[in-house]
Amino acid sequence: MDRTYRTPDRYWGFVKDPIHGYVRLTETERKVLDTGPVQRLRRIKQLCGAEYVYPAATHTRFEHALGTMYLAGVVAGNLPADLDENERTGLKVAALLHDVGHAPFSHLFEPMLMRYLGKTHEDMSTRIIVESELSEVLAGEGLDPKIISKLCVGKLEHPKGAFLDQIIRSSVDVDKMDFVLRDSYHTGAGYGDVDIFRLIYTMDILNGNLAVDVTALSALESFILARLESFRTIYFHRTSRAAQIMLLKALDYAKDDLGLSRLESVDEYLALDDDVVWAVLRRNGKSRAIVNDLNRRKLLKCAYERTFFVKDEFLSNLFTKDAVRIKMEEEIAHKANVDIADVSIDLPSLPSVPYHSAADLEPMDIPVFYRGPSGEKVPQRVSEVSKVVDVLMAYMNIIRVYTPEQHREQVRRAAVNVFGESALSSLVSY
Repeated sequence: MDRTYRTPDRYWGFVKDPIHGYVRLTETERKVLDTGPVQRLRRIKQLCGAEYVYPAATHTRFEHALGTMYLAGVVAGNLPADLDENERTGLKVAALLHDVGHAPFSHLFEPMLMRYLGKTHEDMSTRIIVESELSEVLAGEGLDPKIISKLCVGKLEHPKGAFLDQIIRSSVDVDKMDFVLRDSYHTGAGYGDVDIFRLIYTMDILNGNLAVDVTALSALESFILARLESFRTIYFHRTSRAAQIMLLKALDYAKDDLGLSRLESVDEYLALDDDVVWAVLRRNGKSRAIVNDLNRRKLLKCAYERTFFVKDEFLSNLFTKDAVRIKMEEEIAHKANVDIADVSIDLPSLPSVPYHSAADLEPMDIPVFYRGPSGEKVPQRVSEVSKVVDVLMAYMNIIRVYTPEQHREQVRRAAVNVFGESALSSLVSY
């Protein structure tokens, strides 16, 4: 990090980012950046498990947070919105803190948070901002910690409109813009050649919502396709998921040693990072064997895979239920004549680009507009102007069955037998 003299525009210095180039920091941003909760993000990987496929995918939540903050500033500076200096600063700081609540191993730890704390990482972000040293730092800079804690998770509901929330959390938010570029760069997956600045510079506010000018439709389509491809090639890569399944089992074995059910304070939560948890897994008698296999890249093998798209959110959500997964695992294990512990079903389900911040919008129906003869903004539905988006308006489901290598063939035959006997929806008992 380079130190520069403070100038009248109150910039403190800059950092060099591989994606966005030089990112300048104000005094306020520097103070927030140097807090313990934000520095902890240096010790949490962005893509846990991806390094087994893409060796350079070892980047952290810290650099992603910096990139998200930078893009939030670019959006705020280009939107025709009546934002004062304090609101612009708050928006950038909220973007910087949007991932401050992530647990070790990022999204992989999310089921553990829900099971033992009844919280998501977004819930923890909100708590950390108001209950840690961040609260005092923000207040000292003239920022309301409660407002920042809501804005960072897209739940501020500001009277000026939903667009403030949507800059940080929506179909085309700065979080997704950054990770699409950053994860592609670090993995080398090659899908990240998206002109996000074309999107940013054509963004506007339509009925209080963030909207994209139809002149940037090709850039929007590229962005949506890149997001879909990122899930297929990185986040749901079969080998990455194998490593993640193993790590999840190790975490479950060591749950008592991790003491999640006993966590009470934010400080105790913040003491957990990738290094700390990995050390616990190495010491635990049950999880140690899995850690040793991961260290030698001795991974589970995918015995069966099926990808399908449905437009029914209810049916899609059924496949993520533990009861459904366990029932299918038991049936496959029985037919394959292997131990139930040797069958793991992976059932990720993805609403391709959900637009959570506007309740009346369907998934991927991103607001777009064109300008009429008098310059007026005429709203459109993106599914009406783009055949690409219309085709992608579905829920992507990837069902995989994993097992140790020695059981691969018999588990494959059993999985084909189970999934081939009836429609997937009939596997669910009511």
